[in-house]
Amino acid sequence: MQQHGPTEQEGIMKVQEVIMRAMAGRISWLEAADILRWSPRTLRRWRWRYERYGYDGLYDRRKRRPSPKRVPFKLAERVLRLYGERYRRYNIKHFHEQLKAEHGIVLSYQWVKVALQMAGLAPKGTRHQKHRVRRERRPMKGMMLFVDGSTHHWLPEAKWRQDLILFLDDATSEVFSAYLVEEEGTGTVLRGLKEVIAQQGLFCSLYTDRGGHFFHTPKAGGPVDKGQLTQLGRVLAQLGIEHIPSYSPQARGRIERLFGTWQGRLPQELASAKIRTLEEANAYLKEKFIRWHNRTLTVQAAEPGSAFVPCPQTDLDAILCLQAERQVGKDNTLSYGKLRLQIGPVDWKCTLAGCQVKVCDHLDGRLSVRYGPRVLGWYDASSGVSQGQLKKAA
Repeated sequence: MQQHGPTEQEGIMKVQEVIMRAMAGRISWLEAADILRWSPRTLRRWRWRYERYGYDGLYDRRKRRPSPKRVPFKLAERVLRLYGERYRRYNIKHFHEQLKAEHGIVLSYQWVKVALQMAGLAPKGTRHQKHRVRRERRPMKGMMLFVDGSTHHWLPEAKWRQDLILFLDDATSEVFSAYLVEEEGTGTVLRGLKEVIAQQGLFCSLYTDRGGHFFHTPKAGGPVDKGQLTQLGRVLAQLGIEHIPSYSPQARGRIERLFGTWQGRLPQELASAKIRTLEEANAYLKEKFIRWHNRTLTVQAAEPGSAFVPCPQTDLDAILCLQAERQVGKDNTLSYGKLRLQIGPVDWKCTLAGCQVKVCDHLDGRLSVRYGPRVLGWYDASSGVSQGQLKKAA
């Protein structure tokens, strides 16, 4: 391309932006002529030059032949229309992949990016200094897992934002569990922990933020109190899994960047699939999206093998639950929340009145009352009715 002064370059950039916006359908060709203060006839002549010569055709007195690598005008117009009409919520990288996979259009990512930005369909990003993480990955799969939640409009048409909870391996970036919930908390995190242990086994350590359901922090911004365990801390201690607190967002940079990638893809795919409920979204995550991530965004661990080991616990339900200590009353009942649980007679003790027992609130909606290793009864968590009574009523 021949050299031109900066003033002429700025003028060319303006002309191209207006033409690209007209091609994308954001303005009409008559409106484009008004913006440029041209007559419709002049704009038609410049549009013809752009169709024939591409970007170089916007220079005056151009005498060179058109580049054989230029993108045809009709194809460029089709790409811009596709983005504006069907893929407006997709980020540029995601849209570039969809062009090839769904429409058979093979263009360079840079061309697609510049075209969308010139047409005003995508924002022009600013250059930021990259954050560089010095900590090396764990060398083997299963040595350390991240768990974190991301609040976002994952279901685009929902009026409220949802939390995505995700378990990620540090060595490989493999996702072992991911699901949407209304709000992150102890019970929802235990759900994913149980799934990971059931499918993979026990791992060495879990890296989390210092949220109230993970750690007790006596002073805001200060160190955590590892001597006062939360329910999740107690579960990890019983399983022999080290619990590592994070003291800065940058320390969780790997999972935070993953959330950024998913926020640019998952809501758009859920919208395209016309998914409206959390149940449908979680099924889509499990059947398609997690598989796509593990197939395309994972890395090879530095060392072969796995640090996962089979779980020797025979009664995981007694560990992976919410626990509370209660004292049995004289009528062999105890209170748990708004419920009153009746303990039936046992053949190994005259009465349990005055005994300290443990109430386990399980993930499947049941309650169990335990005295040491003995299970005194199972109850419905919503009504407090024992399962024995429910069977008799049935």
